[in-house]
Amino acid sequence: MHTILILAAVSMLAPFAVMLIISLSSENSISYSDLDGFIKHLTLNNYRNVCDTIPVFRYFCNSLIVSVFTTVGQIAVSTVAGYAFARINFKYGNVLFFIILVTMFIPPQVNIIPLFFLMRKFHLADSYPALILPGIFGGFGVFLMRQHFLSFPKELEDASIIDGCSRFQMFIKIVCPLALPAMAALGIFTFITSWNAFIWPLIITNSESMRTLPLGLAIFKGSYREIIEWGDLLACSIICTVPAVLIFLAGKNFIINDLMKGGVKE
Repeated sequence: MHTILILAAVSMLAPFAVMLIISLSSENSISYSDLDGFIKHLTLNNYRNVCDTIPVFRYFCNSLIVSVFTTVGQIAVSTVAGYAFARINFKYGNVLFFIILVTMFIPPQVNIIPLFFLMRKFHLADSYPALILPGIFGGFGVFLMRQHFLSFPKELEDASIIDGCSRFQMFIKIVCPLALPAMAALGIFTFITSWNAFIWPLIITNSESMRTLPLGLAIFKGSYREIIEWGDLLACSIICTVPAVLIFLAGKNFIINDLMKGGVKE
């Protein structure tokens, strides 16, 4: 079993390793068939060419701002809504939750035109709010947090009420800390999705100062060149990929270590 897992991991990591090596290689060394030829010609010129061709730092900052605020907003909204659907009985709650679930089956491309006209109506086109707000609200986050809160020990809520906690105090001081694993998982999914978003930023932005990294990669591929320079292109791809990989690696251990922890000792 471990051998199979190792082979699967190698098959998935090999393309990324080749991409990294080529991005650090000179133009001539890309054709070398031996690894020594690559190592001897390692260089950062491809990354310099990318930075000279497009404003990478500006695109990176835009992607980071949009992804961070979208992630924080998605976690906040989904946590509150998920707790309400799981623990608070209110009129038409099940119907409303069913409607939210139905939105998960609607392709995102269907909402692009209504969202575009809505953002233009409120004069938000080509701005950070236009890039952030659509990603804050989603049915998947509400569903994920609701399922987590359904397994939340009710004894803790009863004990906190006996101790005099209000619903808000119980939510902030007890529920949220114990829901950190689910919130971390949702945050990772949201950040990666927002970081890799292409269609919506392409439609809602029209100025260079508001473009994100995926748009920068597409622009770099088609600008100022008739022949594709693979070293430069893969260097740009590495710049786009590394932050999402680091976010996943940073949250992976937290999720694995804390997901099975409960608030009640049997």
